[in-house]
Amino acid sequence: MSSMRTERKRDTKNGVKRLVFVALAVAIQIFWIYVLLRWLNTYSTWADMLLRFVVLVLVLYIYGRHSNSALKMPWLLLMMAAPLLGSILYLLMGRPDTTKGMQKRFEDIDRMLMPLLSQQDDVLAEIEEKDRNIAGISKYLWNFAGFPVYHDSNATYYKDAADAIRAQIEDLKKAKKFIFMEYHAIEDKESFAPIKEILYEKAMQGLDVRLFYDDVGSIGFLDGTFIRKMDELGIKTRVFNPVVPFVKMFMNNRDHRKITVIDGEVAYTGGYNLANEYFHLTQPYGYWKDDGIRLEGGCVASFTVMFLEMWNAISATDRDDKDFNRFFPKPLGAAGRGVPAENTGYIQPYADSPMDEEHTGENVYMNILNRATDYCYFITPYLIITDEMYKAFTLAAKRGVDVRIITPGIPDKRITYSITRSYYAELARGGVRIFEYTPGFCHAKLCVSDDKVATCGSINLDYRSLFHHFENGVFLYDNKAVADIRKDFDSMFPQCEEVTVRYRDSRKVIYRIFQCLLRLIAPLM
Repeated sequence: MSSMRTERKRDTKNGVKRLVFVALAVAIQIFWIYVLLRWLNTYSTWADMLLRFVVLVLVLYIYGRHSNSALKMPWLLLMMAAPLLGSILYLLMGRPDTTKGMQKRFEDIDRMLMPLLSQQDDVLAEIEEKDRNIAGISKYLWNFAGFPVYHDSNATYYKDAADAIRAQIEDLKKAKKFIFMEYHAIEDKESFAPIKEILYEKAMQGLDVRLFYDDVGSIGFLDGTFIRKMDELGIKTRVFNPVVPFVKMFMNNRDHRKITVIDGEVAYTGGYNLANEYFHLTQPYGYWKDDGIRLEGGCVASFTVMFLEMWNAISATDRDDKDFNRFFPKPLGAAGRGVPAENTGYIQPYADSPMDEEHTGENVYMNILNRATDYCYFITPYLIITDEMYKAFTLAAKRGVDVRIITPGIPDKRITYSITRSYYAELARGGVRIFEYTPGFCHAKLCVSDDKVATCGSINLDYRSLFHHFENGVFLYDNKAVADIRKDFDSMFPQCEEVTVRYRDSRKVIYRIFQCLLRLIAPLM
C-alpha cells in the first residue's frame, strides 16, 4: 500500500519476552507472600491456628460452591498437600469474586446492549411446530443467553479457512459504514497484510474501522507497538486484557472469539484467527484444518452486539460508545423476519462469557447430544471435558446414537494432547468412536447432528473454552449450511485413523497413573 509505512521484519517483534517477564514477576510476588506467611506461621502459634482455620473454611467454601466438581478438585487437593501455598493461590486467583469489578462493567454494558435484540414469538412457534426438541435449544439460548433465533438470514459454510478469508476480504472491500473485527490472535504478516490494507483504505474514506485482539492470543505475534501503528493508519485498535506483572485473576479469562461485522449486514465467524498457519501459508503441524461461516441478514445484529459489548466493557478509561442505534441497519426489534432467506432455515448466533454462571457453550453441546437420535459428530482441537459432558456423550452412544469425535493427528501442544488422549478410553468404553485427523492439526470447532442441527464457532471441547474464555458460536437448524457441514465430516472421516479399539482396551498401570496426574491440571489447560 503506497501510503502506508513499509515495515521491516525486525520492526515486528513478538511479546514472548514480555510474557516471560510477567510470569516471573507474578511468581516472585506469590513466593514473597508465601515466605512472609510461612515465617509468621513458624513464629506464632496463633498464626498457625489461624492458618488451619482459614484452610478449613476455604475447603468447606470450595466444596459447597455450585460449580463443576472437576474445577473444585485441584484446589482441594492442593490445599491438602500444601495448605499455606494452596490458600494463597486460591485467595489470589481462585475466588469467583476476584473479577467483580469487571463483571460489573459487563453487566452495565449489557443492560444497554442486550435490549437491542428481541425475539419474534412466531419464529419460535414455527420451530416448535416442526420439532419441539430443537425448539428447546433455541428457547434456552433466548431465555438464558439473550440471543434470538432468526428466519431472515443466509449462511454460507466454508470447509477451508483459506476460502473463508478470501470471501471475507471481498466483503471487506464493499464496506460502506463500519468494520468491526475481533480475534483471539493476529499475526502482522502475509495473511493480515491485505486485510490491513483494506482497513487503512476504509478508514481513510471515513468509515468507522475497529480492531480488537486478545493480548495472550497475539503475544507470540505482536509487540507493544502494534496499536500505535494501527492508530497511525486510522484503525481504532484495542487489546483485550493486557498481561501485567501483578497477580490478577482476570488474566485467566481470555477473548477467544473470532468475529467480523461489516456494516451490520454481513458477519464472519468460525475457528480461524488472522495468522499465517490458519491459511496454509505456514504448516508447523501438518495440514491445518479449519472452517468459517458467512452470515447475512438480521442475525448479524447479534454479532454487532457481541463486538460492542467487548469493545465498551474492557476498559474503564477508554471512551465508550454513546449511541448504539447507528450500528443497526434495521429498525430495532426487527429480529426474526425481514429479507427472505435463500437458504431458508433458522440461524441463532450466541456468545458465552465467564462473567456469569451460565455455561452456554457447554449447555448447547449437551443439549444437542441429549436430543440426538441418529448421529452426532464433533471435531475439536482439544478434548478436555467435564463429567457432565462425558455422561452426555456416553449416554447418547448407549441409546444407539452414532457419536464420533475427531481430534488432531499432529498436536500443537504436547501436554494438552496427552490430556486429550487421556479421555479416549472412558469415552470409547461408553460407545463413543474416536478419530484422529492424520493429515495434521484440526482447529475447527464443529458439531452436526441428525442432518438437522449444527454449530460452528470458536468453542473448543475444553475447560478454557467452556468455563474461562469469552466465546461465540452459531446454532443452525434446517439450514443448507447443516448439510454442508455434514458433507465436510463425511470427507474428513476417510482421512482419519479410528483409534477407538486401541484405547478401549486396558492400559498399563504406569500410563494410567501419568494420565491421572495430567487430569489434575486439566481444568487449567
